[in-house]
Amino acid sequence: MPQLTWLRSDSLTFPAHNKALSEPEGLLAAGGDLSSERLLKAYSLGIFPWYQDGQPLLWWSPDPRTVLYPKRLHVSRSMQKFMRKTELEITLDRSFADVIKACSQPRDYTDSTWITHEMQQAYCRLHRLGIAHSVEVWENGELVGGLYGVALGRVFFGESMFSRRSNASKAAFIFLVGKLTEWGYELIDCQMPTEHLFSLGAESVSRDAFVAQLQVLCPESAIDQWRGIDL
Repeated sequence: MPQLTWLRSDSLTFPAHNKALSEPEGLLAAGGDLSSERLLKAYSLGIFPWYQDGQPLLWWSPDPRTVLYPKRLHVSRSMQKFMRKTELEITLDRSFADVIKACSQPRDYTDSTWITHEMQQAYCRLHRLGIAHSVEVWENGELVGGLYGVALGRVFFGESMFSRRSNASKAAFIFLVGKLTEWGYELIDCQMPTEHLFSLGAESVSRDAFVAQLQVLCPESAIDQWRGIDL
């Protein structure tokens, strides 16, 4: 019977991916902290944190993994028309803290959230380091949609999105993918499967294939493609 690995507070080492549990799928380790150093190490290995209040800090590496290759983005005709005609304003990194706070709000299907206050603070620290980024969608100066994630090397690791207007989060994602394609990114990690993501061109790959791609696209020494870009 596989045993869950508990991380040492004085080490950034994670267990091998094949140590992940099959039930719940992809649960790899528990414990540790949300320091910027640990988060960067985790993302470079294809590991992400997810837990709710009252739970220990949990780390995941699911198999298969949901990804989107920027050049394979699928935009429906109706969404193409929406993007051409919309008066929504879309920006990058203008209001990161507001975006992650909005993403943490309860959804129609649940009152709980995994984007705890501790999680918000951790990603705001990454944002100040120029590693976590946000996309904002505005309507008459009001924030009505957006998303955030982590950029390392030529990979963008999507974390969460929200929408207060029809198509707002989808518009944010399409806008982001266009920019990532322009800037030379080759992979978007979507983590877990949803019909919404598959409709946009996301697909499933094996965990081994995903980790192999990360070794090429965002080794620990990689420079974030986002840095130095004039937004």
